[in-house]
Amino acid sequence: MKGDTKVSDTSANLYAHLRAALPTNLDATAIETDDGLFYTWRDLDRGTAMLANFLQSLDLPAGSRIAAQTDKSVEALMLYLATLRAGLVFLPLNMAYQSAEITYFIGNAEPAMVVCSTENFSWVSQIAFKAGTHWVFTLNDNRTGSLLERAAHASDQHQIVDRLPDDVAVIIYTSGTTGRSKGAMLTHGNMLSNALVLKDYWGWQANDVLIHALPIFHVHGLFVAIHGALINGSKMIWMSKFDPKTVLRYLPRATVFMGVPTLYVRLLTEPGLTHGLARHMRLFVSGSAPLLMDTFRAWQDRTGHTILERYGMSETIMLTSNPYLGERRGGSVGFSLPGVTLRVVNDQCKKIPTGEIGDIQVKGPNVFAGYWRMPEKTAEEFTPDGFFKTGDVGKQDAQGYITIVGRSKDLIISGGYNVYPAELESFINDLPGVAESAVVGMPHPDFGEVGVAVVVPRAGVALDATKILEHLKSTLANYKVPKQCHVVAELPRNAMGKVQKNLLRNQFSP
Repeated sequence: MKGDTKVSDTSANLYAHLRAALPTNLDATAIETDDGLFYTWRDLDRGTAMLANFLQSLDLPAGSRIAAQTDKSVEALMLYLATLRAGLVFLPLNMAYQSAEITYFIGNAEPAMVVCSTENFSWVSQIAFKAGTHWVFTLNDNRTGSLLERAAHASDQHQIVDRLPDDVAVIIYTSGTTGRSKGAMLTHGNMLSNALVLKDYWGWQANDVLIHALPIFHVHGLFVAIHGALINGSKMIWMSKFDPKTVLRYLPRATVFMGVPTLYVRLLTEPGLTHGLARHMRLFVSGSAPLLMDTFRAWQDRTGHTILERYGMSETIMLTSNPYLGERRGGSVGFSLPGVTLRVVNDQCKKIPTGEIGDIQVKGPNVFAGYWRMPEKTAEEFTPDGFFKTGDVGKQDAQGYITIVGRSKDLIISGGYNVYPAELESFINDLPGVAESAVVGMPHPDFGEVGVAVVVPRAGVALDATKILEHLKSTLANYKVPKQCHVVAELPRNAMGKVQKNLLRNQFSP
């Protein structure tokens, strides 16, 4: 491949380190799928080698992007790993994206190759070829597609391409809820450092088995879960999509489960979830969205396990975590991870007293290299002393536990006072009959902004919006009390379970 050298003993290529962690017995099962397939470690290494050789046979320029909008499958995972070992840049895309979104991503990233499902080939290929992409292949979740057909003729022996720690490995686009998505450039060094830290911090063990029920277009499923298993040489039980009954079926054979809060809520509706069923489990991890205290406590009651909540971003992978050994606090995301420097500051970037709410800024080897082709935006998001402005608002107590209060863009400034939606949501969620809530800011002629509460009742409960507001008036300072309250059946969420507050603002705007 143009401009590349072969791997050395000191290569920072992430795949070289993942491959070095393979167990001695390459014929042991690496992945068991929920439809009865078994892949050995040898299968994974051979499959990624063949795909990497095929990619290199296309003579792509160094740094070429490989965009993938495919259903979840082991072969899609192999494509990601093959892109790493070939020294190229992977671009994962959500299967939910439609033509306008794909047009933007392909136009912005200018991938040399796009991989999509056969079902979407006709319209995706038109967009890709129009944008200047030279190669478009198909890959389906049933082990078919032109990509596999072409790679089948490649050698299953491959020399991993050398990479430096600062070389970009992945571009992952942010959710874009406040404007156009930005492509966060994650390097081999970013991801390797985070994988090694989490392996130690979460106590990964030789006999661990991970239930992988997350999508693989996002940091949680693609990096935290998969890297965690691979860097430890641990088997994965691979679910094409989350199904609570299937998870329960595999729970006695696993030790680690990672999910978003929505998955835990759905698992709690299953009568079969018991202490006995979960007795072999070692660790339950939650992230990507806030975990309600009700869910936290209910999981303890039903399983005897305490969920470990952590905090990260597309731009940083994982930043903080509750301890594996020690107190895991509900409502907190724990401590900053080893190697991560975290500070809570005011508007002037000055550190504030313990326990006060401020902006969260971070620095560490896991922090991304910048936004793709957005040098001005990158410069804007970093402080002069090199801290990344996460955009999150939170506080840190005297013991070091960090609590996320919300996003700075969600901050409501009402009559000159700062109102933090997460604080109000915590009060509302504790009210009888409330399942969950979201508070958003709306323009107001007198106060500039006011809060609007959107509340979801528990099953079979009829909530009175007026009474909710009356209770809050008797409990909170007047400037914090939302001026409106709406009761709805459910809150809009993205694929990772985060509430889409921009949609709520549009829905309830005056």
